[in-house]
Amino acid sequence: MRKIVLPGDLLSTNPRAAGYGTYVEGGKVYSKIIGLVDETDTHVRVIPLKGRYTPSVGDVVIGIVREVAANGWAVDIYSPYQAFLPASENPEMKPNKKANDVLDIGDAIIAKVLNIDPKMKVTLTMKDRICRAVRFGRIVAINPARVPRVIGKKGSMIKLLKGELDVQIVVGQNGLIWVNGDRRKVSIAEEAIYLIEEEAHTEGLTDRVAEFIKRRKADVGT
Repeated sequence: MRKIVLPGDLLSTNPRAAGYGTYVEGGKVYSKIIGLVDETDTHVRVIPLKGRYTPSVGDVVIGIVREVAANGWAVDIYSPYQAFLPASENPEMKPNKKANDVLDIGDAIIAKVLNIDPKMKVTLTMKDRICRAVRFGRIVAINPARVPRVIGKKGSMIKLLKGELDVQIVVGQNGLIWVNGDRRKVSIAEEAIYLIEEEAHTEGLTDRVAEFIKRRKADVGT
């Protein structure tokens, strides 16, 4: 199974193996980008995921905090455009708290696009019940162009995944998907999401995904 990594994920303890899409810090190799790991005995690189996300107001996105300022957080939403979450748009922020006590560098969040200015600076908000800091569960990354297929017509594909596997799923329009629940069922959901991504252009996909989930559940005894 291919492995998708996020920026900052540890890839290797051999600094000489560092290749494209990686950086070395403290003698260890980390991923610089979101993408697929390509690893040999002597070399590790990260192949970027295809397709970049262009934000729209109202989109749900999953992002990673990159910088902390007194007035909020710079958030990577895997787009060519920068995103910022103002402290005033995070309900967890209280007068007696510092920004980095609430969210720190490397934290993942589920947020909504509040505003996009003429220079394409994106402002996020967490003032919505779907929004939260991601403290548990798993983040799955796919090509943003495949998001509509993962959601399905009127949410049919997500309903199928949630119903069959009893997991929580939040789909970011930017191609990051949060899945939470029983560890084995989360793994099956992840595999199913990759299957949908790969076969998005084919007919009868919903039936194939349902069959795949049933088979995998039988395999792992859930």
